[in-house]
Amino acid sequence: MPKAMPRFGLHMSTAGGLERALTAGAAIGCDCLQLFVKNQRRWIAPPLTPDQVATFKVAARQTGLTPMVAHAGYLLNLASPDPALREKSKRALLDELHRCEVLGIDYLVFHPGSGMGSSEHVATGRVVRALDAIHRVTPGCHTQILLETTAGAGTSIGHRFEQLGAIVDRVEQSTRVGVCLDTCHLFVAGYDFREESGYQAMIVELESAIGMARIKCVHVNDSKGDAGSHLDRHEHIGKGKIGKGGLAHFVNDRRFAGVPFILETPKGKDGRGADFDKLNLKKLRGLIR
Repeated sequence: MPKAMPRFGLHMSTAGGLERALTAGAAIGCDCLQLFVKNQRRWIAPPLTPDQVATFKVAARQTGLTPMVAHAGYLLNLASPDPALREKSKRALLDELHRCEVLGIDYLVFHPGSGMGSSEHVATGRVVRALDAIHRVTPGCHTQILLETTAGAGTSIGHRFEQLGAIVDRVEQSTRVGVCLDTCHLFVAGYDFREESGYQAMIVELESAIGMARIKCVHVNDSKGDAGSHLDRHEHIGKGKIGKGGLAHFVNDRRFAGVPFILETPKGKDGRGADFDKLNLKKLRGLIR
């Protein structure tokens, strides 16, 4: 049988309307897509109108982009020791989940947060309880929540596979939770997968702690920071410390067949006026052996 081709996409802006992300992504050549369903730096946003939902669904049918991924806001911290912040974060994530469900978006990615001095077990327990509460009030929801691997700066959790595994394993409705890998975050957290041996060792650890079947999305980014630096700075494909060889391990791994590979590389144009999104998408597809 022929090898299943990876699905490549970009995080696209929703300026001017949610549907603009879809039409712009399709024009660039995306197979799949990631977007924000509300302002990522604000706690609340106006409800979606029926017209907004209808327009988005028309664009989704016309473009055929799938899977579709949403990224939750950056303010969320379900691991916080502050009960008020945890409750605010839970309500915000629940709101975003509702928006995704109404729009027909497949996955909602979020960062687990920071324990801010709490033990790892306590911090992950807070995330588990928040997810359980969200699941209990959203029966029948098709959008799946994905925990994203983090860079490991400060007291953030999610930079080791066992931390994410501890959350997933303890969630009551565990089939409703998956994991999103970020290549930049993995690398700066200490997983050096540039060589084949390092990549395979990482996959063994991933399989043991989480399971490959739970990986539903991969953010494919090169890194400005070196291995183990905890510097969360994305770089263009092949221009960072990881390099094309390290990223090629992911896109050529049959175990990720059908999983969306989403670029979150810097936007803009190069010195010759070429669009960075198009260049990075082309480079990523060029890694397929």
